[in-house]
Amino acid sequence: MHSSATAYTSEPNSERFDVVIVGAGISGIGCATMLREQHPNLSFVILEALESFGGTWLIHKYPGTRSDSDLFTFGYHFKPWTGKPIAPREQILQYLESAIEDADLAPHIRYRQRVQSADWSSAHSRWTLEISAGPDHQPQRIEAGFLWMCQGYYQHAQGYTPDWPGLQRFKGAVIHPQQWPDDVDLSAKHAVVIGSGATAATLIPALADQCQQVTMLQRTPTYFAAGRNADVLADELRKLDIDTSWIHEIMRRKAIRDRAEIIERANNHPEQLKKLLIDGVSAYLPTAFDTRRHFTPPYKPLQQRVAFVPEGDLFKAISAGKASVVTDRIETFDEDGIQLQSGERIDCDLVITATGFEMSVMGEIPFSVDGAPVNFANTVGYRGIMFTGVPNMAWVYGYGFYSWTLRVELIGNFVCRLLGRLQHTGAKSMVPTLRPEDAGMSLKPWVDTETLNPGYLLRSLHRLPRRGDKPEWQHSQDYEYEKQVLPTVDFTDSIFSYHY
Repeated sequence: MHSSATAYTSEPNSERFDVVIVGAGISGIGCATMLREQHPNLSFVILEALESFGGTWLIHKYPGTRSDSDLFTFGYHFKPWTGKPIAPREQILQYLESAIEDADLAPHIRYRQRVQSADWSSAHSRWTLEISAGPDHQPQRIEAGFLWMCQGYYQHAQGYTPDWPGLQRFKGAVIHPQQWPDDVDLSAKHAVVIGSGATAATLIPALADQCQQVTMLQRTPTYFAAGRNADVLADELRKLDIDTSWIHEIMRRKAIRDRAEIIERANNHPEQLKKLLIDGVSAYLPTAFDTRRHFTPPYKPLQQRVAFVPEGDLFKAISAGKASVVTDRIETFDEDGIQLQSGERIDCDLVITATGFEMSVMGEIPFSVDGAPVNFANTVGYRGIMFTGVPNMAWVYGYGFYSWTLRVELIGNFVCRLLGRLQHTGAKSMVPTLRPEDAGMSLKPWVDTETLNPGYLLRSLHRLPRRGDKPEWQHSQDYEYEKQVLPTVDFTDSIFSYHY
């Protein structure tokens, strides 16, 4: 693998970098920081399709946007978080901006650079990326020795909205939170928020003081964890004037341990955890509220993500009469509202579809190897990071049960170790390859849908890489396992095929 301190020209009208990182959100910023620290000799560029950094936190501007993971683990290990565990969008963007400044990444980030295609040449051991650059979509070409996909997991252009009968007849406004308009007037509105996940739980308390009435319409309840947006241990350590980096590391370890205990309870004592979560929600609601109907899901805890509701603000809005919950199915829309399958109806003049994302598989970029199109559904994933038949490319996809960033950092170290081996041995490329002992291996969907099954993932399983029946060919959602395994991967294993 070529290494140089600066980019160099490979072909006319083309730049080449040792590493190209796609995406300047929390994944791309984190991986670029680790790359700079561990391989300062490698040239790199970060290509971001949006007008600025932040990814999710730039796109999502709906009222009340906040994290649903604690910032001790959603933040980076190398940059202490000093605020409350759950943070609003503005604070997260400030944190990411500061991380960019700390690592001096700004000169390496190019905004409004959308990758249109990526082709690997075995003869030249490089990726060629065709780019649409700037507001005028000028064509550009960039070559990369290694391609690092950090673009996230959902499509930015549009969210997922089901095709409900009669929706086109509705006379009011219909808004997906992912495309929240700057000029929406919420005053005197009778709003319906369709959905029951973290987005709905965030939106409703923020809308409750602006709209005349807010109704949460859900088909199926979701598990929530409710509590104070504070940590007693963190507050006490800060009072003792302990170094912020120490506090950050202590709180990260505590948050990881707490999460591991919850996962253990979900696996071994699901009914106990179910009762704990529902009792926590019930504590914020009136005694006569039908918690069983509206906040008791039919599935086990953690089969879908459990969102934290800081200070129980969603349930306080319900208790105060500013918001209500309806658990039912939509029969049809009409001009003035929604007819439900139960025979009831909801009159409204604003509908907010908090119904999820459309998944982005490899950034929806057409990939090819030596001119032959890559169908990732025909590949097998090596630990959910690299893919058979696709050299020198890694995809960052985080955890569903833990904070996303924990896996970003594990993958960051994995890729940096791989880049080090390529340089040390003079190898130009590496691709994971099925071994003789893998012949006839049973192939299954990318993740175990019995344990992780959000709607956006289920809708895209047919487009995702496959997993095998051996640990190295599986995408684990277990951080405690992966933090032991990924740092010790032996790159001389026969599963890795090198080209020199």
